[in-house]
Amino acid sequence: MNPEEPEDTEGRAGPPRMADGSSPSSDASERTARRSVSAFGSELLRGLADIVFPPVCLQCGGLVEGGRLRHVCVRCDPLIHRVEPPSCTTCGSPFFGQVEGERMCPHCEGLHPLYGEGRTVTLFKGPARALVHELKYHKGHHVLADLEAVARSSAHVMDFIRDTVLVPVPLHPRKERERGYNQTVLLAGVLAKAAGGGTRVEPLLRRVVDTPSQTAFDRKARRANLKNAFALARGATINPSSPYTLVDDVFTTGSTLNSCAGVLRHAGALNLNVVTFGHG
Repeated sequence: MNPEEPEDTEGRAGPPRMADGSSPSSDASERTARRSVSAFGSELLRGLADIVFPPVCLQCGGLVEGGRLRHVCVRCDPLIHRVEPPSCTTCGSPFFGQVEGERMCPHCEGLHPLYGEGRTVTLFKGPARALVHELKYHKGHHVLADLEAVARSSAHVMDFIRDTVLVPVPLHPRKERERGYNQTVLLAGVLAKAAGGGTRVEPLLRRVVDTPSQTAFDRKARRANLKNAFALARGATINPSSPYTLVDDVFTTGSTLNSCAGVLRHAGALNLNVVTFGHG
């Protein structure tokens, strides 16, 4: 080819371009860079905030210095009782000692579960209780990262919920307006993020009866209190072939979860389990 002649580029495809003239690869690199800068900025701001307002342990009130949790100190972290197998297959409560075969614990006697199996991340006491109460009663969105870290440490629970549809127990609209959010929806999001895979959250239920607080009732009274309290969310559909997992913050008697399970079963959910962050 004559060096003075322009090279024939006819028929040669150059790299694809976006509408603004940039290439997809450069666009992806830019997004990655922005995320890195954003993450660095968030860490920097958090570090500065910790210097000005050192985080306080929700359990003992001491300063949190180091450790994997930002709102539970290294001395109180071991007080989080992470539930490991063997455990009750209905509610997740741990069995202590050697257990053979499947067993139902005293918590579940008389429950007659309308779901398959249940798991829980921790016992509802000490720092675990403090974290949930901070989220539930004190607008404690700042503890979500700690709840996620605790959930991630429970590998068998994450395996149990991975690739399922997480269905949070709903609040009545009045209570949700007063609180400003449904803590169980936030918790379900944390669990979905920790489990990864195809785990996702779908608010398929609504609370149609504004029931009194359940805390002072026994199982029989709770069951009566919750009769017809839940319904399928407007426009929600159930895929019988999809695996569903009901999510609540605490398993006490199982009445709330069982009431929700009845609605999902009636709507066609065949593969249905439950998970809670705490038990007790």
